[in-house]
Amino acid sequence: MKYAYRSDIGQIRPSNQDYVGVFKNNGGATLAIVADGMGGHQGGDVASEMAVSHIGYAFEEMTSSDMTVAAKWLINELARENDRILTRGQQFSDLTGMGTTIVAVLTCGDKFIVANIGDSRAYLYRKGRFVQITEDHSLVNELVRSGELTPEEAKNFPRKNLITRSLGVAPDVEPDVDTYDLIKGDMLLLCSDGLSKTVDDSQMAQVMSSKLTLQEKADRLIELANEAGGPDNISALIASAENGGDDK
Repeated sequence: MKYAYRSDIGQIRPSNQDYVGVFKNNGGATLAIVADGMGGHQGGDVASEMAVSHIGYAFEEMTSSDMTVAAKWLINELARENDRILTRGQQFSDLTGMGTTIVAVLTCGDKFIVANIGDSRAYLYRKGRFVQITEDHSLVNELVRSGELTPEEAKNFPRKNLITRSLGVAPDVEPDVDTYDLIKGDMLLLCSDGLSKTVDDSQMAQVMSSKLTLQEKADRLIELANEAGGPDNISALIASAENGGDDK
């Protein structure tokens, strides 16, 4: 896999509470993470950095390349980090209520695992098709799924930022974790909602399908979000499969 990423403060926020990291272990697997922190003056910064750093460093010590083992490891590690962030927030008044969304992709051989909590997203670009492969844990998405809002109405919903699951806020954490086949030529995009809420899927697909380098694609996605007003922090991480299985 090849990786490129960029994180940007945007045009409005006073600080960047997103955090991004890519980690490799001795088993030949790679873990890419995007986290979008929230809460308090510095709480979001602390929560997102804790999540990415702790899980990433623990991954570097994990030697297995078995995907079933890796999926269980990731679920357990997210639960451990949830406890760490929750405890830290209870210890310091200026960190009370802090938490973070998280989306992670673990790749090894011809498989990849996607895990997410909150509304940071993963997309898959494969043979000209660009699809979201995570489900937002947000109030607006629940209302769309239940039929109470149409997708068009959801675009102007006043509480689009209200998420229903996050890391480090409640004692229990419930990530969505799925395993997929990885095909040579696949590209994965991980992003915070600062990108997905300002740049539509068709624009992102156009960038992903372009002849730009991976880094140029990540940079261009950030530019598009800022051109649209940059109301939030923006992070984009792109992974490209140089190897993988054959398309059957």
